[in-house]
Amino acid sequence: MSGRVRIAALVAVLALLLPMGAVTAWAADRAAPTVKLSKSQAGTGGSITVVGSGWRSRALLMILICGQSVPSTGVTGGTNSCANADGRAVTTDADGRFSRKLPVAEPPVPCPCVVHVATVTGAKAEADAIFQVAGHAVEPLPAEPAGGRLSVLTDTRLEGSSGLLTWFGAPPARTLVFTVGNVGTSAVKNPVFQVGTSHGVFAPQWEEQQWRGTIRPGGKARIELPVELAAGAHGGYTVSLKYGGKVMAEQPWGVGRPWGVTLFWILAGLVVPAALFRVGMAVVDRVRPRQTARRRGFRLPEVALRIPGLRPREEARHALTSSSALPWFTPDNDPGTAGRLSAPHHDDSPTSRTDPANPTSSTSPAAPTRKGPP
Repeated sequence: MSGRVRIAALVAVLALLLPMGAVTAWAADRAAPTVKLSKSQAGTGGSITVVGSGWRSRALLMILICGQSVPSTGVTGGTNSCANADGRAVTTDADGRFSRKLPVAEPPVPCPCVVHVATVTGAKAEADAIFQVAGHAVEPLPAEPAGGRLSVLTDTRLEGSSGLLTWFGAPPARTLVFTVGNVGTSAVKNPVFQVGTSHGVFAPQWEEQQWRGTIRPGGKARIELPVELAAGAHGGYTVSLKYGGKVMAEQPWGVGRPWGVTLFWILAGLVVPAALFRVGMAVVDRVRPRQTARRRGFRLPEVALRIPGLRPREEARHALTSSSALPWFTPDNDPGTAGRLSAPHHDDSPTSRTDPANPTSSTSPAAPTRKGPP
């Protein structure tokens, strides 16, 4: 029991010693980022110093001068009402503070104007400070239309998945799903939303999409809007939703790299050179001169006969003699062999020669005698 009393007393002492005002100020400072200006008014060509605190550490911020805006309503016209060409980027330090000089430029719409500071990446945070551009036109803010007003009731999400065609470079597509409620006094019929997609630090590309239906006062509706990127898109994207000139929600979207396209180019780099090589070899084989029959019939025995001191075998000599004969020269019509194949002539026979002393007589071979009884 005494231990519990000691703990309670220690907590009470710490609460008394800690200044509650400092804790409250620190919490408020960390919860809401703030922006302060060195001047509340300046002319075109001058510059001001923008100081901020309470931001995330190491956060990338964009500083712009925007027209037709006040801190209570924010930048109603989006970045289209800001001097985007003269904006500046800054990165906060470890304590979430920054200081940056900003050139004064006239926004594309009349004042009242603000210096608008917003995060570029990560969790969305923004802050505005009143600023007057000297010499720039000033007009009252447009009155808000009476009647129905839509407000996002749930967090937005992207539904859907990538298919095989997306892996080969087809446009990635998703469906932006959210729930809105009508907080006005009249019904909203067929509201027109603006869906924007941005990559990195680039501004969103807006596209108008109309939802068919009626949202009565106090009612709510589930909205589904298609979102599609360009073919081959990959990396970190942000899908933004705008209605009535005001950004209502943002949803990050990480798109994978289309590795199928890379695989296709690798295969093309291997197949195309191989096909060209085959075609080239076919052309070379067709254009190359053919060898003559004489060169195709060249044999080793013929070489042996031409080399001095080298005597081929009888089989090789016979094969060479047989192969060297002309194809139309057959033994039947060879003049050298015709006489030897026909019957022997009596003039060529040594047994039928004429006696020079008696031309009329001729010797003939004696008939063979047969031994034995007649």
